[in-house]
Amino acid sequence: MSDEIARQQALIILERADRFRTRGEIADAMLTYKRSLAVWPTAEAYVGLGQTDGMTSRQEDAIECCQKAIDVDPTYGNAYNDIGIYLTESNRWQEAIPWFEKALKATRYEAREQALFNLGRAYTRLGQYATALRYLDQSIAVDPFHRPAIWAKFALLAKMN
Repeated sequence: MSDEIARQQALIILERADRFRTRGEIADAMLTYKRSLAVWPTAEAYVGLGQTDGMTSRQEDAIECCQKAIDVDPTYGNAYNDIGIYLTESNRWQEAIPWFEKALKATRYEAREQALFNLGRAYTRLGQYATALRYLDQSIAVDPFHRPAIWAKFALLAKMN
């Protein structure tokens, strides 16, 4: 099988895995992500597998999957952002900040409002309100309809008063 055919086959399997994960069929998603990775390793499949691990409270396994995604494609910003999220879920807020910053620098990352929002959450948690507010404002500037950032900003402003 040629490399291009293998890559295309892996992407088709990846789409199926994403559908399983979206429907909450975690066991089927995990198996299908692993099948996709066996055919052709992609950053997207590693991140998807990590997200299923994260959904089952296995943050360290999820972080390991995201590290593998970065090894495959260091430009894929979702992997960096997700590592930051798994660290925050373990109350490791300070450790998460550099990962969100790396997500923002990644050339292949379309959800910049997410990393900005996550930075705002991290700095809020660390009590650095002015910095948090700056990141929440940036998140809202990127996506004016990003409700979690809007709600976090209003909650932070109330806390600051």
